[in-house]
Amino acid sequence: MRFLLTILLCSAALQLYAQTDTVLQSSSVVALSPSVTIYTGKARQFAADNLGNVYVLTPAGLLIKFNDKGDTLNVFNEVRRYGTVYAMDVTNPMKVLLYYKDFSTIVMLDRYLNRINVIDLRKTGIFQAKAVGLSYDNNVWIFDEQSAKLKKIDENGRLLIETADLRQVLDVMPSPVKITDRDGFVYMYDAANGLYIFDYYGTLKNTIALTGISDLQITGKTIAGRRRHEFVRYTPGTLELKEAPLPVAIQQAEKIYITQRGIYVLNDTGIELYPIN
Repeated sequence: MRFLLTILLCSAALQLYAQTDTVLQSSSVVALSPSVTIYTGKARQFAADNLGNVYVLTPAGLLIKFNDKGDTLNVFNEVRRYGTVYAMDVTNPMKVLLYYKDFSTIVMLDRYLNRINVIDLRKTGIFQAKAVGLSYDNNVWIFDEQSAKLKKIDENGRLLIETADLRQVLDVMPSPVKITDRDGFVYMYDAANGLYIFDYYGTLKNTIALTGISDLQITGKTIAGRRRHEFVRYTPGTLELKEAPLPVAIQQAEKIYITQRGIYVLNDTGIELYPIN
């Protein structure tokens, strides 16, 4: 009964995640089904794409791709060749991005986790890439900390677009942890200072003082994530921040990903999928 009550309390936040991009906007009551075990064991990182596939970086240095039933699909066993993976972007299931910050290197994989491209950012003159993310057209967005610019490069490292020096237009130098390209805008998130929103030409359109959010995700124009033990949802322009308690099973998670399949939860024993009815 207590667990059911927790789920119902959480329904206002779980409305975020229905069957399509409207998951972040639905007002219907949603319930969680019993979890499905996707992966058992420790994981250094994980991510989930919009098809429900899960990508797990293991302590042994493997990148393993699972489907939403926990079946192994593919394995990339050269993870450590370029050092330690700092971040990965699986926005496009057909092109997986691995970023090795210590060596300023980006590795691109196809849907089968075969290596298709390697970009040495140092050869492009970028030595301090704070955050990277895939663009809608399969190029790469990078925040160059040295020049304080958001840049877009192609698969050969050629510069396509760059912003002005953001130190000249902002009071605080951004220190982003995530870059997301979504529906005509580029979102650069700094957990300490907030969200910076750019158009595709690199023009800064807005800044939002939304801080302290982990597992940040953006669908449509809705921003969602968790802060401590609550789901947080915000839609720019509404001036309305919505929060709802997390179920206990999710409160202790190391990381969560929310997809149309449900909520993927990483804990100290592995990864579970909590489908949403």
